[in-house]
This record gives sequence, structure tokens and C-alpha cells, in this order.
Amino acid sequence: MKIGVLGAGQLGRMMAISGYPLNHQFGFSGNSNDEPSALLGHMFALEDNADNIESLVVFADVITYESENTDVEIVREINKNVPVYPGEKSLFITQHRGREKALFDQLNIPCAPYQMVNSLTDLERAVAKIGLPAILKTATEGYDGKGQFLMRSKDQIKEAFESMNGVESILEGFVNFKRELSLIAVRGTDNDHKYYPLVENTHHNGILRLTIAPAQNIDVDVQKTAEHYMQTLLDEMDHVGVLTIELFETENGLVVNEMAPRVHNSGHWSIEGANTSQFENHIRAITGMPLGDTSLTHNFSAMVNIIGKIGPTQIPLTMPNANLHLYDKDGRANRKLGHINITADSLADLEKSIEQLKDFLPN
Repeated sequence: MKIGVLGAGQLGRMMAISGYPLNHQFGFSGNSNDEPSALLGHMFALEDNADNIESLVVFADVITYESENTDVEIVREINKNVPVYPGEKSLFITQHRGREKALFDQLNIPCAPYQMVNSLTDLERAVAKIGLPAILKTATEGYDGKGQFLMRSKDQIKEAFESMNGVESILEGFVNFKRELSLIAVRGTDNDHKYYPLVENTHHNGILRLTIAPAQNIDVDVQKTAEHYMQTLLDEMDHVGVLTIELFETENGLVVNEMAPRVHNSGHWSIEGANTSQFENHIRAITGMPLGDTSLTHNFSAMVNIIGKIGPTQIPLTMPNANLHLYDKDGRANRKLGHINITADSLADLEKSIEQLKDFLPN
């Protein structure tokens, strides 16, 4: 099939790399021919064609997207002629934190207490109801820690509100958690579901730096609980493709933080660490192919993000259990330039390998 991708970043790049062996073709809609996906398919770049979305629709048999910030109106129009997966409902809900939290409440999925904020008075009332500490976030957009303000005292109310620059926001109660987890799943057009194991994520300055798969010391019931939340969401939204939920592990069980209707940074380990990567399974799902096996190829896997500068790539290139993935992007502060995947048969070997890659991790 001809697959159109709204976006041309590294996620589209990795989807194409996984999809070509399945005999698919790819086209991308992006802002320039210098984007990471540009050389992996037909590039419908804005600088060459102002109507690049229309051209992509003519090209494609099915369309997907890289970001939950994709314009819902564009997806609605495209879907009149070419199917878009995941669908409009998934996109509409996941691109707005208030709608996301409301869905969690509707489906009895635990999440942090929250209040929507559109004015300074709203924020004052929200603080009085939720208490502090709490996190004020933009209702839309914002990622990798951007668009957030951690409030610890009432003296910060005005400063926090002004930091949102007048956009709709959401105040979320602070969750005391032991660690951050995520679950990636995929749902096909035939309602088949596949789940990857819960993984543990470590962030620095709001950016994911390390993922370990599977998360250690996870009870079978905890995995099943996460899968139950996931299946409820997949079915409610009639979601086709990969869906990711980020969770907090707390003393009282799992609390869902947010979700993403796409392949996700915390699933990059699956390229070498699972029998079918999240990227291949997403392509299988949206093209109506049978979903692939999500079990692990080794007992343990890890993903180290390469942020800001590429660094000493000779280290992973000389490690027998490491795989380097670069995205053809120029270095700049906090930019995701690539990642390194590690596989291991023992936790000790995994930890030793992570130590070898310490130059890629923050102190």
C-alpha cells in the first residue's frame, strides 16, 4: 500500500524503515526537504508545494500521523477520501489534556485530580481545591517538559499563570510516585490487540533519557491492570494503530498520566528488543495486516536517548549488544538526535552496558 505520513520527523523515518520490507511505499508531508524522513519516500514539502496535503492524499491509500498536535480539521477532511489511522476521535481527545482527563474519569481510570484554568481567578480556585504542590500545564501542545510550571507555594500563582501566556491550561495535582512507567499497545482494524510489557522510564529536565524493558519487579496483576486500562481506551476511541499510555506507579497502584496516539519514544527499544517493533506493528495495523508478536527477543532491553549532541558513537559501535540509530538531524540543545538500543540476557549485563554508555546520559 501507499502510506502517507503527516509529518516527516524521526518517527515517520522509523515507520518507513520498518514498512519497506512489508512491500509498502511512503510519502511524507513536512516543512522542508531536510527533515529526517525526506530521503525515505516521496516528500510533499511545503516549500515546494503549498497544497502538499492534497498531493499526499492523492498519493496515499491510507494516512497516519507523527504527532497528537496534528490539526483535527485536516484529518477530518482527509478522511472523506482516504482513511486516516488512528482516527479523528483519538486525535481530538489526546491533543487536549482536559479532554484526556475527562475520558479517564468517564472510564474509571485513575488519574491526578485536575481543574481547567482560563483566568487568574480560575487558577486561584483550582489551587484552593487541589492544593499544592501542583503542576500547571498548557491544555494543548507542550512536550518534553515544555509548557509546564511546578507550583509549590501560593506566592507562585501569578507567575505560573503568566508563564502560560494566556492559553487555556490545566492544573494537575502532584502525584507521589515510585517511578514512571509506560505501556505501548497496538489495535488492528479487526479489533485484535497486542501489548508490549510495561517499561520503566527515566527523565531529565522533562526529556526521556533512558527506558528499561521490561520494568523490573512488576507483578502480573499490575501488567494486567495496565492492559485493562489500555484496552478500555483503545475500544472507546475505536483506535487503530499504536497507542501509548504513560503511568505513575504509586503506593496505591497505577495512575495514568497521559497518552499519545502514535509510536512513542519509550517504545524505541522494541526495534531490536521485541520480535515485532512498535513501528512495524503500527504499519501492520493501519494497513490491515495481522499484528506481529510483541514478546521480547532477549530477557532485557534498554534505550538510551541521544540528546543535544551526537557524542562518541564509536562506543556503541564497538559493543556487540548495542544498536545505534541516528535521525539525520543537526545538534542543538535538548533536541532528540538518535537513540541506542541494548539487549542483554541478564540484568547485570544490561547495567554494565548502560554504564558503558554513560557519556550519552546526564550526570
